[in-house]
Amino acid sequence: MVKFYESSFSYDYPFPAVSLAYFLRYPNPYATHVLSTDVIDRHFDASTQRLSTTRLHLKKSRIPPTVFKLLPKGILGSSADAGQSYILEKSVIDVKEGWMKTESRNLEWTGILSVIEKQIYRRPSSGIATPETSKLDLVETTKGEGTDVTTTVTLLSRFGQARVLRKKEEVGVTSPVPVLDSEEEAPPEKGFFSSWSTSSLQRSIEMMGLRRTREASGKSNEGMKIVLERLRRGGLGRVLEGMQEDRQRAFGQDPRSPFKRAWRQEQNSSSEG
Repeated sequence: MVKFYESSFSYDYPFPAVSLAYFLRYPNPYATHVLSTDVIDRHFDASTQRLSTTRLHLKKSRIPPTVFKLLPKGILGSSADAGQSYILEKSVIDVKEGWMKTESRNLEWTGILSVIEKQIYRRPSSGIATPETSKLDLVETTKGEGTDVTTTVTLLSRFGQARVLRKKEEVGVTSPVPVLDSEEEAPPEKGFFSSWSTSSLQRSIEMMGLRRTREASGKSNEGMKIVLERLRRGGLGRVLEGMQEDRQRAFGQDPRSPFKRAWRQEQNSSSEG
């Protein structure tokens, strides 16, 4: 029982800009749930001219209430109480050939639902790389060139599977096989309804994950477009400023918020007094 989701999208920006925006996409207004991003490993292969990167994302993530009620308390651990989960991301980029491959997978609750997302960013076959693409202005120097991306997501739930296998092993080890005189005396097989309910629950979890994946796909594209627009208007400096602004809003540090304004007024009145 595996669910698949696949989508294709085209950015009206050149591949160098899109690949850079990918590494600068968190945080953005559509991804305020991302708490932190850390680079675990980065390696450049001089022979192939390819850059390989491994990153770890910490995100706010909660199990849907309908699934949460069905799970034993001990299976979730402290991470579920905190509403956080880790995502492992691996990427390989070849700027010369014009492609980037990425793979992201969840590290938490994999027994409930394993989600593996693979993406391929590629310069269109009609796109021709020129020496100008190495300039700092990654957007304007290759104006008119786009970038195609294909996303494939695999969702698999193994919830309850370990318990079923453990019961089968216990029955096979502890219970001898009876010798029966006739087929009529054979007892009915056990575990049929248990296996059926487990399979149904797995399918339900996968379907809920599929719906959330579809919703997240659109938000991911919109977030990337915001980062790309910032890059087009103000370069890397504007992107970094936008990241800081988004981080402040996500953590309640927006200077325009009513709480912040009230706090500033109180501080000003105290200093004047």
